[in-house]
Amino acid sequence: MNVRDDAGGLQLKTLILGGASSGKSVYAERLAASSNLSVHYLATATAGDEEMARRIARHRERRPASWALVEEPLYLAETLWALATPDTCLLVDCLTLWLSNLICAEDDGLLAREQAHLLETLPDLPGRIILVSNELGMGIVPMGDLSRRFVETAGQFNQNLATLCDQVTLVAAGLPLQLKTS
Repeated sequence: MNVRDDAGGLQLKTLILGGASSGKSVYAERLAASSNLSVHYLATATAGDEEMARRIARHRERRPASWALVEEPLYLAETLWALATPDTCLLVDCLTLWLSNLICAEDDGLLAREQAHLLETLPDLPGRIILVSNELGMGIVPMGDLSRRFVETAGQFNQNLATLCDQVTLVAAGLPLQLKTS
């Protein structure tokens, strides 16, 4: 179902959650491809090691060449605002990596500022927005302070996003389960 804004333009926000290697990115890419809109893929990952570089390469190889790629590890709301149009699908993969980048940034206030900025910006963005994030709250509580902070931050952020999105889907074993529909 497509939601229209007051001017008749497409507005549809979808949050896709899942565990690591659950198939959430592939599902998100299928949604983007089926939108019949111009797709911009916003990648938040940085290749800090060989394994991550291989993972990024696999994602890149599977995407259509016609999709525009924007790499944005920190300032996501600003980038979304600049790219969003009624005839565009923006696919953000992945919010969990984005949060990790913000937590590890040297500016201690950046995490709170950028989270707030995205939550404020998202409702007003035109077009089709697909957000991918890990669901981290289904395992054991991490032992370390940073790990616990990360899980708490991601969990609360996903909850806040879910209230703003028209659709929320949980992907497990490559299978989507609709949690919220508009």
